[in-house]
Amino acid sequence: MSGYILAIDQGTTSTRSMIFDANMTIAGVSGQEFQQFFPDSGWVEHDADEIWESVLSTSRKAIEKAGITAAGIKAIGITNQRETIVVWDRETGKPVHRAIVWQDRRTARFCDDLKARGLEPLFTEKTGLLIDPYFSGTKLAWLLDTVEGLRARAEKGEVCFGTIDSWLIYKLTGGRVHVTDATNASRTLLYDISENRFDDELLDILSVPRAMLPEVKDCAADFGITDPAIFGAEIPILGVAGDQQAAVIGNACFEPGMLKSTYGTGCFALLNTGEDRVVSSNRLLTTIAYRLDGKTTYALEGSIFIAGAAVQWLRDEMGFISKSSEAEELAKTADPNQHVYLVPAFTGLGAPHWDPDARGAVFGLTRATGPAEFARAALESVAYQTHDLLEAMKKDWGDKGERTVLRVDGGMVASDWTMQRLADILAAPVDRPVILETTILGAAWLAGSRAGLWPDRAGFAEAWQCDRRFKPGDDDGARQAGIDGWKDCVARCLTHR
Repeated sequence: MSGYILAIDQGTTSTRSMIFDANMTIAGVSGQEFQQFFPDSGWVEHDADEIWESVLSTSRKAIEKAGITAAGIKAIGITNQRETIVVWDRETGKPVHRAIVWQDRRTARFCDDLKARGLEPLFTEKTGLLIDPYFSGTKLAWLLDTVEGLRARAEKGEVCFGTIDSWLIYKLTGGRVHVTDATNASRTLLYDISENRFDDELLDILSVPRAMLPEVKDCAADFGITDPAIFGAEIPILGVAGDQQAAVIGNACFEPGMLKSTYGTGCFALLNTGEDRVVSSNRLLTTIAYRLDGKTTYALEGSIFIAGAAVQWLRDEMGFISKSSEAEELAKTADPNQHVYLVPAFTGLGAPHWDPDARGAVFGLTRATGPAEFARAALESVAYQTHDLLEAMKKDWGDKGERTVLRVDGGMVASDWTMQRLADILAAPVDRPVILETTILGAAWLAGSRAGLWPDRAGFAEAWQCDRRFKPGDDDGARQAGIDGWKDCVARCLTHR
């Protein structure tokens, strides 16, 4: 069978669109950054219309670069930044406010109030999540309480709520479809992941009208057909997953015990636990890894807010490098006798600490400390944070987690030095795939397999290829000393010690 798949990866700082052929080979690609808004301390917003325009532009350019027409595209797959919310007018499609981004911390006090009322165990039992500004629900509650007249309109069904996938599907279908998938729904703090439905009790606590919620579908499903005016032909949308779950799929982590970690703006590690919904005792999240053919597969997740963003900080705020790719070479020149730690709590700390009020700090400075030491500390902070996540996962998963091999993806994994340091600090092998774009590949597979163009799960897993395995070094003493130093530095940053 011949044909192509259009895959859209709508991320936190940029949008990328790719055309894949029937052999899962990239035939065309286009990317575009968009503006970040910081209206107050800890607040992060996007322009939802600008995001839509970036999707439209990159998709059209990718089609053009592939030398094809829309008529040759069998299906569209979408993956997206999770937890970021948009509320828009159901009739006009006009957003009522800028999108509130997953990194945004404006609801920290509201979350504290919910926890003070003893509600976190209830939310965790139903959603697998903790009460934190990271998730969509409290952002939506803030909008409903802040935008004049919005709550009344929401109760009448005049506005739609959605994560970015819902917003894009609405726009792609010409405003005809308001849906999401189970992975994105599971990140809203409103969705019971055992019952697979939005929960009335949670909606009531956060005062969210059901009338504004999208329909929830499997990750591979019929999400609607594009308006033919957009690309010149109707194209079915057949695959949707939040970016981290799409990376699980793209890395073919289909068996319980398989683990992936994505290194983009943040870092997100997910451990496939199969049909077992493992309850974490170490403040990890229990989430839906994917839902296919009505069957839910669960995962344990650890979320790090700052990974590649630490390198952007070196470039944009500190001016130590002019391009992100320069961080590796600079780190290689660092003085090995200096032990500098960067705790990148620029927007608080995620798992396993969940401290939204923690702030970043640098420890171990001397008169000889310079840009090279900062670069090394920034890259190592990603490895140390990953170690914290895996340590917690092994405690929750028990003996099953002792023989861990980590599959990695995202922009940072192109750095050999960083991946070797990751393996050294984790004391575990790190496998880098041939195709680094595993997030968008996961979205493409959902659509391609649904369309009958690509292989099934078993065939896709067999096709996964390892580019290089990074094996850990043998110096356990130095490794443990580094970890101990890191833990001490993190403890000094926490506000709830």
